[in-house]
Amino acid sequence: MDLASIIGLAAGTVCIILGILMAKGNLLLFWDPASVFVTLGGSLSALILSVPLSKFLGLTKALRIVFFAPKSNANEMIITLVSFSEKARREGLLALEDDLDELEDDFLKKGIQLVVDGSDPEMVRRIMETEIEQMMDRHDVFKTMIADLSGLAPGFGMLGTLMGLILMLVNIQDKNAIGPGMAAALITTFYGAIIANLICLPIATKMQLRTNEEVLIKMIMIEGTLSIQSGDNPRLVKDKLVAYLEPNEREAISNEVGE
Repeated sequence: MDLASIIGLAAGTVCIILGILMAKGNLLLFWDPASVFVTLGGSLSALILSVPLSKFLGLTKALRIVFFAPKSNANEMIITLVSFSEKARREGLLALEDDLDELEDDFLKKGIQLVVDGSDPEMVRRIMETEIEQMMDRHDVFKTMIADLSGLAPGFGMLGTLMGLILMLVNIQDKNAIGPGMAAALITTFYGAIIANLICLPIATKMQLRTNEEVLIKMIMIEGTLSIQSGDNPRLVKDKLVAYLEPNEREAISNEVGE
């Protein structure tokens, strides 16, 4: 579970609620099922229209990466690759085949299998980089969908406001109903702004960060796999791979695998 995502969403919601209460407002005035239906329902309907249904249905699964941190860890991956390098130097590349079944990451498993099979290093790099490109393309589709939703929600919020104003003007003879009618009409704009700024835009940003993290780990896998294939010294393998990390993360690797 990614605490930052949970805390951010909860804190934003609490700030809005407290803001209403501090202004001595009534929370029930900000709840209108019809406005939710127009804003959220209209936005999702437009999104469905803009993408294949299979992509839309896959959005729920893609959103999991926002609230659940990925299993792969760069530090752990480097430690694993260095240990593979040590084993390959001692026993040969074929000895790594015994460890393939224990690998949980399919990307690394494929890379090590290609190395064990004696594939050309350039071919190994090309295959693994193509996998990364395809992964990035898939992630971009979902990130774009969320970004599009952040633009659709305010638009449908404004549409709901216009609908409310029309209904209010139809009954303009009743002057006592103008104020409440105007307030009800503006609620859809309020909902659209919340969906866009508190939910969609932050989620799109987090999805991009998750993609960057996954690309970094996969680049570490590629560099480590090719270093193992070329028979590099485990110490050199470690030095190559820690270069991908932030300076404050490198010390932990040195303590784990040695200088």
